[in-house]
Amino acid sequence: MGDHDTGMTLTDACEGRPRRVLYGRRLGPRLKPNRRRLLEESLPEVRLTLPARGERLEVASLLRPGTDRLWLEIGFGGGEHLAFQAAAHPGVTHVGVEPYLNGVASLLGEIEARHLTNVRVLVDDARLLLEALPDGALERIAVLFPDPWPKLRHRKRRIVNRATVAAFTRLLVPGGELRLASDDPGYLAWMLDATLAEPRLVWLAERARDWRQRADDWPETRYEAKAKAAGRQPAFLRFRRV
Repeated sequence: MGDHDTGMTLTDACEGRPRRVLYGRRLGPRLKPNRRRLLEESLPEVRLTLPARGERLEVASLLRPGTDRLWLEIGFGGGEHLAFQAAAHPGVTHVGVEPYLNGVASLLGEIEARHLTNVRVLVDDARLLLEALPDGALERIAVLFPDPWPKLRHRKRRIVNRATVAAFTRLLVPGGELRLASDDPGYLAWMLDATLAEPRLVWLAERARDWRQRADDWPETRYEAKAKAAGRQPAFLRFRRV
């Protein structure tokens, strides 16, 4: 994957190769010139750099000017949800993690179009960021429509599991919120198994409608629209850190 694919190398785009093996593709069809420009010119302005293994990030080093809180979205896809939240909550620094460069370029386009100044982007494995953040660093975490990896031998690749849910909980401030979404029944059951086993999390659903409908401040993404078009019912899970 080099210049013949994108007009730039992966090192140019990510400032070094990913530090953990990432599953799934990192680059789709040939990027259009404007998307290449965004990766070359705009990504360095918002890119988050991880510390050495074993070291912790300081929250203050992540905050953009004029913000005092951190929200995290893992696997932001095309970036429409993250951009919506960043525009709606200018006092929050929104950290997005996405290894797929086409998705990163899409978010960079949203940042440019909306003139957003409160976004940081990590093009790497989200688990490395979870390890590097201090306790209580985040006010909200979102993992929306992650790859379900339905085959039994691939389930270890799922980003939501008991270990990562424990990490999410460690990182949330008291009263902080974890939001998950999936249209895959098997992954939904898997998510609930992991979250309901965590005693520091409370599921906020009181009736079926609470998990069948998005919250008012939760915009539809292309993945949700795709699921509905295919006849699949998405589920929207919200948990609070106690």
